[in-house]
Amino acid sequence: MGFLHSLAVRLSLSALLFASLSGAAFGVSPHERTQFGHDISVGANEEVAEVTCFGCNVRVRGKVQGDATVFGGSILVEDQGQVGGDTTSFGGDIRLDKGSKTGGDVTVFAGRLHRDPAATVDGDVTAFSGSLWLVLVFGLPLVLLGAFIALIVWLIWRLTHPAMPVTA
Repeated sequence: MGFLHSLAVRLSLSALLFASLSGAAFGVSPHERTQFGHDISVGANEEVAEVTCFGCNVRVRGKVQGDATVFGGSILVEDQGQVGGDTTSFGGDIRLDKGSKTGGDVTVFAGRLHRDPAATVDGDVTAFSGSLWLVLVFGLPLVLLGAFIALIVWLIWRLTHPAMPVTA
């Protein structure tokens, strides 16, 4: 009984390890592309599910079925390139060339939108151009947090160090 129990435990652990190491266990499609600091290029005859890039650029010549999202980089959808979902850039530009197609919304935050008149966008287009937006969204909350912490420190210091009377 001990041998069979030990064998069953080992087989179960092996199966669990194998399942956890496979991409299917995490729900990751083999056609999704996510990069940190390395540009992503979708070729003319290529089709991918989703594209996400942190600190890099995305170039689409083929088809992205879902969303194309970039943080700190730019998106270029070239002639005949397609993005089926939303196209979003935080801190970078989006360029839609002649003949490109976007099935969802196009959003540029703290960057610029360069759109050829012959580019097709099925959703809404929103552009918050300029780096002032980054200062407002990220800098202002940090300043307010710093002021709040300074107020708390000052109150604690004031309560623990009572004022001394001044003698004449």
